[in-house]
Amino acid sequence: MKPHMSYLQKHPSITRSRVSNFVNDNYQWKDVNIQAVLYDVKASGEPHVQLKVWSAPGQERPTFEHAVKQEFRPAKVGQMFGPSWFFGKPVQFLFDSSSEAMVWSAEGEPIMGLTGGNGGERHVDYALTACATANEPERMFYVEIACNGLFGNGDYHEHPQDRDIYYRLNSAELAAPNPDAWALYHDMEVIVDMAKELPQDSPRSWQALTAANDIVNIFEHADPTSINKARSVSDAFFAVTSNPASHQVYAIGNCHIDTAWLWPFAETRRKTARSWSTQLNLMDSFEEYRFTASQAQQFEWLKEDYPSLFKRIQDKAKTGQFVPIGGTWVEMDCNIPSGESLARQFLLGQRFYKQHFGQTCDVFWLPDTFGYSSQLPQIVRLAGAKYFFTQKLS
Repeated sequence: MKPHMSYLQKHPSITRSRVSNFVNDNYQWKDVNIQAVLYDVKASGEPHVQLKVWSAPGQERPTFEHAVKQEFRPAKVGQMFGPSWFFGKPVQFLFDSSSEAMVWSAEGEPIMGLTGGNGGERHVDYALTACATANEPERMFYVEIACNGLFGNGDYHEHPQDRDIYYRLNSAELAAPNPDAWALYHDMEVIVDMAKELPQDSPRSWQALTAANDIVNIFEHADPTSINKARSVSDAFFAVTSNPASHQVYAIGNCHIDTAWLWPFAETRRKTARSWSTQLNLMDSFEEYRFTASQAQQFEWLKEDYPSLFKRIQDKAKTGQFVPIGGTWVEMDCNIPSGESLARQFLLGQRFYKQHFGQTCDVFWLPDTFGYSSQLPQIVRLAGAKYFFTQKLS
C-alpha cells in the first residue's frame, strides 16, 4: 500500500502539531504512531512478574533492613498505594506506581530511581539484561514506592498541597524494547523540539520541520521496515554540520533538586538517592557521560543514609564522570542573607568537598535563586571559585 503523504502546510503550526503527535503517548494516535512499535513483546502477571508488597505504617520511611523483614502480601497492577505524606533482545521491567520509586537489589543496594505517571519526566524502565537467553535466572529485587509525585502531592500551584492522595500501580511487566524504534523516537524528540524552539524563520528550523514531516510520512506502524527508512531521514538531518568557526556546545547532566520546596527534608534525602543512583547507572553504560550535582548538604545526607551509594559517587568523581559543583552548602537565597552568611555557605561547602572529594569547586553553581547579591563576586573569588553558572538572571 502506498503510504499517505502530507506535505508542509501553509501554516507551519499544523505540521508542528502533526509531528508532535507522532511521538506523544497521551493522544489518540498512540496506536499508530511511533509508540505502537517501541516494544516487541510485553508480559505481565504470573509467572513472569510476581509482585508482593508491605506498606509502612503511618508516615514512616523505614530502612531497607527493616522493610525486608516484614510480611509481604500479594500485589497486582491496579492496586492503590498510599496515603501520601501528610503535607504534602534487552529486557526491561516496567514499573509505574504513578509516583516516585526506588529499585533496590536483594542485597540492599540502591540501584536506580523511577518516576511514574504520564508527565514528560516519566521514567519507569529498569533494565534487567542487555541480551536475554532461553535460561534466564530468576531475579529478585525490591521497589520502594514513595507516595508522592516528582513535584510533591497534587497540583503544586495549589497551597496547601493535597494531604490524602493514593497512588495507583499502573504497570508491573516485562518488556523487550525495540531498539530501532526507540532510536527513531529519540531522534524525533530532538528534531521536533528544534522545529518548535529554534527561531521560526531560521533555515535550520525549517529543515527540522521538513525532516520531521518526512519521517511521519514514511512511518507505518504495521511495517517494521519503515523504521529504518525513517531513520535514514533523521541520520541525514543530523549529518549536517555547522560552520567550523561556530561555537561548540556540550550537554552535561544535572538534577536540580530543591533541598526544601514541595516535600519534607525526609523526602529530599530519598530524592537524591533516587536521582543520583540513576546517573551512576548511565555512567556505567556510557563512559563519555558527565553529570554535575551541587549542595554539600545533600551529599552529606546521602553519606549518612546510603553510604555505599556515596562511595560509588566518590569513585566516579575520581574518573571525572560525576562532578561535584557549586562550592556552597546549599543553593541559597542571596537577597536576605548577610555577607557573613554567604561567606559561611562557601566555607562549609568547600570544606566538605575538599574533605570528601579531594578538591574544592571552581564553579559557583546557583541556577534557581531569584536575585543575586553584589557581594557575591568577591566572596566567590576568595572562596577559590573562578566561574559562575546560572540560568535565572531575573
